[in-house]
Amino acid sequence: MTIKEPKNIPSKDSNEKVKEENFLTLHNDDVHTFDYVIDALIEICEHNFEQATQCTYLVHYKGKCDVKKGSFTELKPLKDALLDRELNATID
Repeated sequence: MTIKEPKNIPSKDSNEKVKEENFLTLHNDDVHTFDYVIDALIEICEHNFEQATQCTYLVHYKGKCDVKKGSFTELKPLKDALLDRELNATID
């Protein structure tokens, strides 16, 4: 007879941490110029020029890029601002 070890049940704290790790994802489109997207990332997501440029190239070549990480409530206004500029963005 063997003794069963108790199952590890995640605590509330670990579940809450997972919920806080959302990503604002920018998706590719065939409409906007590189400069337009770079400017939007600088103004809305507070990226520096190099970071915005790298994200824009990733979106272009890979189809999408995580441009910001945070809680849903932090990312929602940023997503809305990107959508207002007719860019494709989601929170994942």
